[in-house]
Amino acid sequence: MTGFTGIPFAALDFYEDLEADNSKLWWSEHKEVYDSAVKGPMTALLATLEPEFGSAKVFRPYRDVRFSKDKTPYKTHQGGFVARGDSLGFYVQIDPAGLFVAGGFYNSSTDGVARYRRTVDDDVRGAELERILATLTKAGYEIGGDKLKTKPRGYELDHPRIDLLRHKSLTAGKHFGSPAWLETPKAATKVRDAWRALTPLVEWTAALHT
Repeated sequence: MTGFTGIPFAALDFYEDLEADNSKLWWSEHKEVYDSAVKGPMTALLATLEPEFGSAKVFRPYRDVRFSKDKTPYKTHQGGFVARGDSLGFYVQIDPAGLFVAGGFYNSSTDGVARYRRTVDDDVRGAELERILATLTKAGYEIGGDKLKTKPRGYELDHPRIDLLRHKSLTAGKHFGSPAWLETPKAATKVRDAWRALTPLVEWTAALHT
């Protein structure tokens, strides 16, 4: 594909149908739709964004079922990821509900979580993260990530940033749904603008590794 023209609604329909029949037979009969309506547009989208954000990975459609009770073979979404560090970067996804965009870090190592908490504990850097997340929240992003239910070891419950200290991963994301512009080149502009908004969070986290 030479240029990004949009994410066709056929991609959303593809995943809605896949949720109803997640089988190898159904997949083989609709593989052409996946290639043309899902993989092709996602690859073109990421190529359009590459000059500003860097090269991206288009995730494989197959699930790893080795250690899962759910043996359905295919993912019911298509994701793309630009790495800016270990389990850190920008994410975009298409699923039956439409477009989802996110950024942050996930599945961090024990050492990575420890560095994150030490930085959150710092009054200057911790306050900086609070401001970044407040700006994103005001702009309609949802703050997520795995969290402890209690306080992490070594910190008190009355810590001014105890909620952030509970995080083992930290992300911010926004669901755009399936507006009319999804099928047009404007979708690339929307993802670009979202990733730009998420850049302060990604860069704050990236600094933990420097």
